[in-house]
Amino acid sequence: MLSVAVVGSGPAGLYAAEALVKQAAALPVPVPVRVDVIDRLPTPYGLVRYGVAPDHKSIKSIAQYLRKVLESPDVRFVGGVHLGEDVTRDDLVAAYDAVIYATGAMRDRRLGIGGEDLPGSYAATDFVNWYCGHPDMDSGAFTLDAESVAVIGVGNVAVDVARILARDPEELHSTDVPQPVLDALRASKVREVHMIGRRGPAHAKFTTKELRELGELPGVEVVVPADEADLSAFDLAGEGVKLVESDRRVRGNLVAISKWAQGTAAEPAQASASGHVRRLTVRFWLRPVEILGTERVGAITLERTALAADGSLNGTGEFETLEAQMVLRSVGYQSVPLPGVPFDPRASVVPNAQGRVLGPDGSPLPGEYVAGWLKRGPTGVIGTNKSDAAETVRCLLEDLAGGPGEGDVPLPRAGLLRYPDHPAPAADPLVQAAAPEAEVAAEAGEWPLAGVLAGRGIVPVSYAEWLRIETAEADLAKELGRGERVKLHNAEAIWSACRPEPE
Repeated sequence: MLSVAVVGSGPAGLYAAEALVKQAAALPVPVPVRVDVIDRLPTPYGLVRYGVAPDHKSIKSIAQYLRKVLESPDVRFVGGVHLGEDVTRDDLVAAYDAVIYATGAMRDRRLGIGGEDLPGSYAATDFVNWYCGHPDMDSGAFTLDAESVAVIGVGNVAVDVARILARDPEELHSTDVPQPVLDALRASKVREVHMIGRRGPAHAKFTTKELRELGELPGVEVVVPADEADLSAFDLAGEGVKLVESDRRVRGNLVAISKWAQGTAAEPAQASASGHVRRLTVRFWLRPVEILGTERVGAITLERTALAADGSLNGTGEFETLEAQMVLRSVGYQSVPLPGVPFDPRASVVPNAQGRVLGPDGSPLPGEYVAGWLKRGPTGVIGTNKSDAAETVRCLLEDLAGGPGEGDVPLPRAGLLRYPDHPAPAADPLVQAAAPEAEVAAEAGEWPLAGVLAGRGIVPVSYAEWLRIETAEADLAKELGRGERVKLHNAEAIWSACRPEPE
């Protein structure tokens, strides 16, 4: 039996767990594997649960796929266990044959400008965590009393943030957004949202689908200054034109942006059924220089940028001041170091070779691996983590279980393999989920971390207990007359649902 710990239950961690089970079963001599997926939260799914906007139901449905991974008989959910506090790296390395670190990227990059720490200036991740109901965030953290908001960044996270700020909150009624957040959005005084990028429209990182959604929001007028949509106006290197010629995504983006710049995308925004009217302005070729204010944010100074003939991005010395009472920075995520685990602070990743963690001398550390954003940086979409995790697992099995060696045909990625055959699970999902936990309780000494956690008085959250949280959220939705689920809005409510007090 190959025993592996995966730290992190987001897409990267669960794709790694899936790849472990399926690839190990597909080896020339199949190897049985047991995977413990460890997360500091009592809830699984990482950014799928706490990073995908509530109005993106199709993306959030990825949780149904990840759920099947957690319900594999070879996978165990170990929630509420924090690496660095409840267990150490040494604990994990001693208890398991291998450890895969997959904790993602949880921190926003800073702008590094004056006024960044004024009240009213926030990391976009804080705002995302708030509207997604992350238990680390106070549901009253944002009151939205600003009339004008500047969102710095032109990636998909910036688009999500801008859309949630601009959209009619009544359209979120049937989503899983926590009720206190929905109430705050209904009371919002925001009337204008500015999304600001340092480079031109061809360089923006958002996807065409995300961008087009902005133009489909009832009661929202989208505006782009015509000169900033012009590919050649501030680009002496001609990079924008080259990107349009070579990249289909960029071409799709430019179609929408050009229509907004010409004012032909739609008629001027009409109030929605609830009387909602807001404006969303998308700006390019501007970089923040200083956030202005005394007691709180009042405006932001921006400098016009341009690409020189050699491709370098420079300020032009032309400035403008934009009134805004809130600034949200969304200029990229960063991973944070894990206690005791090697970390490259310049790249904000764990140093690795194809997922093998590298020590200070550049050699792989036995039994330690990494996957996801912690491995490669915050790039790609959710699905990118599947092939990334499969690569890491191929290396792990090559090292520990006689997997394909150098020159052999590598195993296919996880999604193309079947789970190993097991006896049919119980029909009742609660019974199915509880059965492995009952087995664990009966044989507590047999699972790797049992003794360590018991000695520290820590009782990990089981998958069956997570299902109690799901049930409580479904019950809350029925009570409020809202969709399929409404997220519990704070840690106390989550833990109360997970482990209710005896009556």
